[in-house]
Amino acid sequence: MDTAGRPEPRQVQRILFVKLAEQGSTVLAYPAICRSIDMVGRENVYFVVFDDNRFILDAMEIIPEDNVITIATQNLFRFALTTLQSVYRVRKIHVDAVIDMEFLTRFSAILTFTTGAQSRVGFHTFFGDGPYRGDLMTHRLLYNPHLHTSQMFETMVEALTRDPAVLPTFDFKPSAYQPLPRFRSSPSEVAEINALLQRENPGIGSAPLILLNPNASDLLPLRRWPPLRYVELAGRLLERYPELFIGFTGAPGEATPNKQLADEMGSSRVISLAGKTTLRQLLVLYTRSEILVTNDSGPAHFASMTPIHVVALFGPETPALFAARSSNATALWAGIACSPCVNAFNNRQSVCRNNVCMQAITVDDVFKEVTRIYDSLRRSTFANSSAE
Repeated sequence: MDTAGRPEPRQVQRILFVKLAEQGSTVLAYPAICRSIDMVGRENVYFVVFDDNRFILDAMEIIPEDNVITIATQNLFRFALTTLQSVYRVRKIHVDAVIDMEFLTRFSAILTFTTGAQSRVGFHTFFGDGPYRGDLMTHRLLYNPHLHTSQMFETMVEALTRDPAVLPTFDFKPSAYQPLPRFRSSPSEVAEINALLQRENPGIGSAPLILLNPNASDLLPLRRWPPLRYVELAGRLLERYPELFIGFTGAPGEATPNKQLADEMGSSRVISLAGKTTLRQLLVLYTRSEILVTNDSGPAHFASMTPIHVVALFGPETPALFAARSSNATALWAGIACSPCVNAFNNRQSVCRNNVCMQAITVDDVFKEVTRIYDSLRRSTFANSSAE
């Protein structure tokens, strides 16, 4: 396409990200946020998020806390009021570029438009390839289902450097290796978690700990690995490794079913931790533990910010797009013909009522991967102690 005589894209001064939900995706946005900081400086990068999702931005420590603008979701009145307040604040700040990282939703597109920013980057429904969002973006991109989500977010920031008239054609190659966020815990936070573990099970001491996150009340039940398989996995791990402790984690709403799973074990080396930690304490717990086994959900991405090894189980969605990009993360996916069935083009809905994609991942599959990782960690620990 001939671009001769066209003006250069204007230089933006302040960039706002709109990523309301899905804390795991916010972690995947880290490289994009880093790129925006390179462009305009840390003090000039802002973020709009639902209030119960802001904790991960605070934990990432990538932009100033005052630059995180929240929308309340407790009730319709608070939602409407805080949405208007967020738009007012953004307009008062004079943000001139907004990046809508939601996948083809209408609310975020309208919110982006009402900020008054001159440059608005977002996915557009060309030729009906997804839910209609209107002509509200200045920089319109095709959602590419063949790019990892973190690369797609990076591409959205890079779009600000291009003439919007040539988009969605885009001569940009996303980074193969991208920076990862790192969580930093304080000594007092580590002591607090050790004290919690000691209260829950005085026998744990400094014993190695493997965490299982069954997501027993996940809002997307198709993602669940059958909960009793976690019980079977835990039993086999305890039998193989007599020094090992197992912790069942989860949100407060999952405390009762998770305790039932832990009680099924009938072992003094099992700890039920669901609902007993804050989200920040959960990150500290990850730094204390060896391995986390979880379905495809936020904890898999939170854990990628820490040294823990993660085994994430995928089914309705594909690890090619949504897996954590940490070298310590392993994705298990059966790859059956109907999987993945949830994507941006169908509003993440599925006609499936029987998640055979998750059931196809066997306890043997997960046990084999966890023991491979744990045995490697034990060899490394032994080698280090011998060298000393």
